Amino acid sequence: MGKVFLNVMDPDEVKKIIESLQIQRKIENVPLSDVYQRLLAEDIYASIDLPPFDRSAMDGYAVCAQDTFGASEDDPVSLDLIEKVGAGNVPLKKVGEGRCTEVGTGAPMPEGADAVVMVEFTDSHDDRILISEAVAPGANMAACGSDMKKGELLLSKGTLLTPEKIGVLSAIGISTAPVFVKPTVAVISTGNELIKPDQELQYGKLYDINSETISNAVKSCGCIPLYSEIVKDDYDSIKSKINEFKHADVIITSGGTSAGAGDVLRRVVDDMGRVLVHGISVKPGKPTLIGTLPDENVDIILFGLPGYPISALMIFESFVAPFLREMSGVSGYVNKKESFVVKLAHRYHSARGRSHLVLVKIKGDVASPILKDSGAITAFAEADAYFEVPKNVEIIEKDEEIEVIPLSGLF
Repeated sequence: MGKVFLNVMDPDEVKKIIESLQIQRKIENVPLSDVYQRLLAEDIYASIDLPPFDRSAMDGYAVCAQDTFGASEDDPVSLDLIEKVGAGNVPLKKVGEGRCTEVGTGAPMPEGADAVVMVEFTDSHDDRILISEAVAPGANMAACGSDMKKGELLLSKGTLLTPEKIGVLSAIGISTAPVFVKPTVAVISTGNELIKPDQELQYGKLYDINSETISNAVKSCGCIPLYSEIVKDDYDSIKSKINEFKHADVIITSGGTSAGAGDVLRRVVDDMGRVLVHGISVKPGKPTLIGTLPDENVDIILFGLPGYPISALMIFESFVAPFLREMSGVSGYVNKKESFVVKLAHRYHSARGRSHLVLVKIKGDVASPILKDSGAITAFAEADAYFEVPKNVEIIEKDEEIEVIPLSGLF
């Protein structure tokens, strides 16, 4: 009957093996225009003071604060206007006792001035400015370095570069930023029965689903999918395609993992590298393979997913996705699809001895299991989340609380 699975492992044991796999993060310098949602690879320190000079925070008049003491609407203080300075201009005259300079928001503060009176509390008569409200030293201005001193840590390594973080980099004159290179993941669908969506469907053939579902799931983990043509389910074809993608950081195949005559991938990985896992005690997804392929620096990781689309995606979500998120560095920022608790709509029976990953449809605070096999594509359209049934549990009663993990809300 052919070879059986090498050694069916407990899911927790498999996760420990995956966590032990070596990860190498590469760094590249990228123009600021292209760093959105990338991760900083180094700490960034302020190269200048922020702001780099004393500046006005309001439209108004730069003054010596003590000149305004006692000013009121009934008894305004009168100061001589000596200069007008806008943002981007350089003040040329010093503000002394009894004098002031008109300043725009963001304009440099003139020498001698230590506060700004807002224009709303002033009136002008020729070159005299009447001030009707007193200000304290430092009012309505930002002192040089008050936001950030030169040499201070601005952004930490691993920071996700969102629009506001990119703005921070721009503020200190950075044009390129060191970021982690996004890992590349080759996605290979195998199967003699598979055809591309743009081909005519003939009897005995099926449209390839896994290329799109897995590739987009890879994107959700902060990685770059490398697309492949559909590969025939034979030794030479699979080996040749894997060799073609040995420049990738990770290779994900679907199909060719089941025990028996179709167990091609295991033989290929055995010959090219090392099989770490072949068979997981979980349903769906028992025929899952994990292996390594030797490379010059760090071994290439290969995940062989089952061919059934639901099995493939469920195994990806449970075992592969956490590894890819850690590899890409987005694990701290990705919407981790926080689990939540709902009630089970009706009694659920599970076979003892294997963990079960069960798709559910959520309505309010109730979850209804989708009781379709892993080849039923309509389960994708109906599913909102999934929950795990431990291997030692046979029955979950109606209205019992279960913890579900949503399928949406990815990075």
